[in-house]
Amino acid sequence: MKGRLIYVVGPSGSGKDSVIQYARERLSVNSNVVFAQRTITRPASAGGEDHTAATEAEFGRLLAAGRFSMHWRANGLAYGIGSEIRDWLAAGRTVVVSGSRAHISDALEVFPRLEVVMVTASFETLKSRLDARGRENATQVSRRLERGASIKLPSGTHALEIRNDGAIAESGARFLAFLG
Repeated sequence: MKGRLIYVVGPSGSGKDSVIQYARERLSVNSNVVFAQRTITRPASAGGEDHTAATEAEFGRLLAAGRFSMHWRANGLAYGIGSEIRDWLAAGRTVVVSGSRAHISDALEVFPRLEVVMVTASFETLKSRLDARGRENATQVSRRLERGASIKLPSGTHALEIRNDGAIAESGARFLAFLG
């Protein structure tokens, strides 16, 4: 692996997708940084991050065909990162992936040199953002908040922490600086 793999994680509502989007919008198309798009078993119309929507059956076919370099399940959904990131890394590119804290250990087994960026926010901010996006009912929001509080980084994992309670320009600029 010649390139850098940046694995961005954070609890639901932390704004990790907003931080990633901030960087994406400010980097030139000639940049060495590429952003992997996730395949998720969630309709594209559900809002949130730009992703490739797949049914459970479609996801299963892609998985069986070896189309994912990483995959996991969380919050009742399946997530996959395309195998094309291996080519990008081999070409020396910096690859940004929106990942899962609960699956960092699995990702490290596949990509031992990955760099973790942990986007965080206060409980109040998380709850407010989850309520505002309106994708889940109150029970589902509570479950996401409980899950978010219970997941810790694996022992020995070093991560850049970016607090994202304030203006996106602050946290986004910090992420951009990290990308170099």
